[in-house]
Amino acid sequence: MTTPALSVLDLIPVRRGQTTGQALQASTRLAQLADQLGFRRFWVAEHHNTEAVASTNPPVLIAMLAAATEQIRVGSGGVMLPNHAPLVVAEQFALLEAAHPGRIDLGIGRAPGTDPVTNWVLRQGLDETAAVERFGQAVHEVLAMMHPGGAAITLPGPGGGPGRTQALRATPSAMGSPPVWLLGSSDYSARLAAEQGLPYVFAHHFSGQGTAEALELYRSGWEQAGHDGSPTTFLTVNVVVADTEAEAVRRARPHLLAMVALRTGGRFGPQATVEEAAETELSATHEQLGAQMSVPWVVGDPATVAGRLRELAAQFGVDEVMVHPVAGAAAADPLDRTPAREETLQRLAEALA
Repeated sequence: MTTPALSVLDLIPVRRGQTTGQALQASTRLAQLADQLGFRRFWVAEHHNTEAVASTNPPVLIAMLAAATEQIRVGSGGVMLPNHAPLVVAEQFALLEAAHPGRIDLGIGRAPGTDPVTNWVLRQGLDETAAVERFGQAVHEVLAMMHPGGAAITLPGPGGGPGRTQALRATPSAMGSPPVWLLGSSDYSARLAAEQGLPYVFAHHFSGQGTAEALELYRSGWEQAGHDGSPTTFLTVNVVVADTEAEAVRRARPHLLAMVALRTGGRFGPQATVEEAAETELSATHEQLGAQMSVPWVVGDPATVAGRLRELAAQFGVDEVMVHPVAGAAAADPLDRTPAREETLQRLAEALA
């Protein structure tokens, strides 16, 4: 059975008693470890106005993490494009690519990445439906403006007809542009990625449902579109590795409690420690919900997790797995590190070597 390449998705979790700066230090150390271990990518997400997540601004984080690492690709998983002007995203990632050539990925999604009020503030009251409906065109504009040749933009003229056309480049003298990936948890992004000939990632770590169907839509759509080359995708999985399954399950519980709170309208506050999570009792209904949500997670000892990741890679026909290390912190852990997440990467890399 083929051994997949490994990558990392990081939401930069914030635990109780931890500052934003300490959470950033912990994630920087995690990225440096992934780099040393030979992981392929390290991606950060876009989430707003939550006490539990410090990953608010992917371009800023990517600049910080790329500067602190040497070889690993650093990217967004992803930038929520309807929240931003396409030109701004193109400029940000053109500069990142210029500073770190060949090491930047631009992953794009269309979800809000936040609550309705914050979403309204991000988009300044603009109609959300219109922003989502324009998503495909916005992706095309980002691609064109990051290209070294730039994009030809035509302004509307009098009466709604075409007006002045002008070249628009994201940066003055680009030598290349970062690859653009489409991210999604529905059929829409799979179809759009196939149409535009772009790499695609389905958010398997969200629920584990619909992955096979989305990947089949993407692959069949790519073939129908007649693109050169092959469709490119990988798998995302929530992972915890420890010496024993029992300890891995214990370390996974803080994230499980956070996901149950998010799903049921509870407070999505700073993450509990492993000790606090072990003492937290849920209602039977919420405990059952947590059990259902964690079914697609891969949690256990190194050999078991490595074997399961190989099986998943074979099942979905991918040669890369992006792990989201969701191991919680112990009360005694230093605030500027996440030892359990570091151990997950270390032990996994050793088991798959």
